[in-house]
Amino acid sequence: MDVRLAAELRAALPRRHRVAAVAALDARGVRTAVLGVPPASDFEIGSVSKGLTGLLYADALDRGELTASTPLADLLPDLAGAPAGRVTLRSLSTHRSGLPRLPPGMHPHRRSVDVLRHGTNPYRETLPELLALTRQVRVGRPRPAYSNLGFELLGHAVAAAAGTSYQDLLRQRLAEPVGLGCCYAPYAVSELGPHALTGRGGRGGPREPWVGEALAPAGGVRASVGSMGTLLEALLAGTAPGVRALEPRADFTGGLRIGAAWLTVRVREREVTWHNGRTGGFASFAGMDRGARTGVVLLSATSSGLDRVGLRLLEGLHPV
Repeated sequence: MDVRLAAELRAALPRRHRVAAVAALDARGVRTAVLGVPPASDFEIGSVSKGLTGLLYADALDRGELTASTPLADLLPDLAGAPAGRVTLRSLSTHRSGLPRLPPGMHPHRRSVDVLRHGTNPYRETLPELLALTRQVRVGRPRPAYSNLGFELLGHAVAAAAGTSYQDLLRQRLAEPVGLGCCYAPYAVSELGPHALTGRGGRGGPREPWVGEALAPAGGVRASVGSMGTLLEALLAGTAPGVRALEPRADFTGGLRIGAAWLTVRVREREVTWHNGRTGGFASFAGMDRGARTGVVLLSATSSGLDRVGLRLLEGLHPV
């Protein structure tokens, strides 16, 4: 563990983040630090999972297993004849599909209340259950709009094109080739690793793990800080599978540009490629200055945003 980096992390984080970890990559190489837990601990990375799904999608394009214009129903036959079945993979990857954030049949407001009051996992659907809910979804105008549903479907469609599950796709095409010792998508609590942490809400109460088959591509991946540091290194070296997912392809909301999940924004004359995430009990941030070849990943076992801290730490890194 890098002692200096640990001190920087402790000074930068709000007090509520008592269990956290950071990986930083700059001219000094990859450094990691943890606060309050062993280095092998694994965290929920929340919607940073979408960034991994974006890599897997771009890798599948490179392999010729699908095209950007492939409609969902070609890969997920349960959606044949449904409005969502005509949605293309390109539109899903850039959040322009017209799909809602979640299917109305999931009763998202009621589930959000349950998370806040009882700390429960709101994403327990299997893939068949997700597809059944999706058949009832109305597809709106194709415009930039963030959709968890869209990335759930994208990840499972890419896995179907490869003839496997999302779980195995993540392991076989990203975790193992890049050497991510702890990066996995548990479908059930029984599949959690031996170093899986329990997350806490903003007020300190424990939260159920966010595990589930349907959720996995959009927010169900867990990883250790060491594995995320290794991924940073591969992304900035251009050796990660599907690395072209980082390249911005379309305009997004708030002046952002978007690739396959990954967002790009200008911050003080620097171009930052990033994604963040929050679950009921965890928060995450992954950001890179690709021009300077620097990057940072922040993981916390408290559900409170990390974007400002992540950008501040990224700004302080030494260009390669």
